[in-house]
Amino acid sequence: MSSLPPYDSFLLVSFGGPEGPDDVIPFLENVLRGKNVPRERMLEVAEHYAHFGGVSPINEQNRELLTAIKAEFQSTGIDLPVYWGNRNWAPYFADTLEQMKADGCQRTLAFFTSMFSSYSGCRQYRENIAAARQQVGDEAPLVEKVRMGFNHPGFIAAMAEHVKAAAASIDCPPSDVKLLLTAHSIPLSMAENCDYEIQLREASRLVAEACGASDWDLVYQSRSGPPTQPWLEPDVLDEIARLDDEQKIPALVILPIGFVSDHMEVMFDLDEEAAELCAERGIPMARAASAGTSPAFVKMIRSLVEERLERVDERPALGDLGPWHDVCPADCCTYTPRRPASRPEGASGQG
Repeated sequence: MSSLPPYDSFLLVSFGGPEGPDDVIPFLENVLRGKNVPRERMLEVAEHYAHFGGVSPINEQNRELLTAIKAEFQSTGIDLPVYWGNRNWAPYFADTLEQMKADGCQRTLAFFTSMFSSYSGCRQYRENIAAARQQVGDEAPLVEKVRMGFNHPGFIAAMAEHVKAAAASIDCPPSDVKLLLTAHSIPLSMAENCDYEIQLREASRLVAEACGASDWDLVYQSRSGPPTQPWLEPDVLDEIARLDDEQKIPALVILPIGFVSDHMEVMFDLDEEAAELCAERGIPMARAASAGTSPAFVKMIRSLVEERLERVDERPALGDLGPWHDVCPADCCTYTPRRPASRPEGASGQG
């Protein structure tokens, strides 16, 4: 018999982002603390935010997701108060855990806004939460994450529907478009000790099959770090140019499968840079929406919580990899960054 208290709360775990021009530099300083990144590089990235009024959409998108999760829990009888904490901007993990402690929470289930396993997308969050619990001190609630849902039927269904909608917006069925599925690039030294690539390729295959797209590839975006450091490739812009040079791309749909919401990197790298490249080359292009608050995605979150509450016996997962583990092994996704000058949002894909 377990001596642990029952789960009594839910925590949405995310990256955070600035919510006005005055927030941008302090936010980037938070992201870069302890990293060897020149200030000029930080100011360069600050210009990306200036394109959008100094506001990252991620916090507002998380508020919308929280609202959807609360409604889903209420409609299915899950009686857990819902909280939200960020790595790099308010509400910070320590502040949220302090509030949860004051509210009497002892053990919480967490959903990370990262669908694929890597140091930046999972282990670093767990380390951040552990540090925040230590800061809060005695009686800080235990935090346990639900499993990765990269191959959950709800996630795959949401992604497939978004591809279909994007293809329809340029008057093409998915079978007639080139589909590029993008994820945040990470250093090869990080990728070698996690299942990021394996999970991404499996999820991409499942989405392509579900929407009927036969011509698809997995590509990467938002690479940072010096050219001498190997990162996952190909880059989405390089791949668009290469494919179009080899054989004119008749129509293109880009799905940011590695991103839960349409945040800054999606907007800048895809909606601006990729869209501009496609316009220059005369390629009809549509960018499919990320998971966001898609009903299928929200139901997936509820399903993952129900598994841990032991309200259901099933652990649904499509494809060959099966349901992922609930508890991460001790050496899962370990990584020691070499701290090169880099894009501040690193491999998180969350800003």
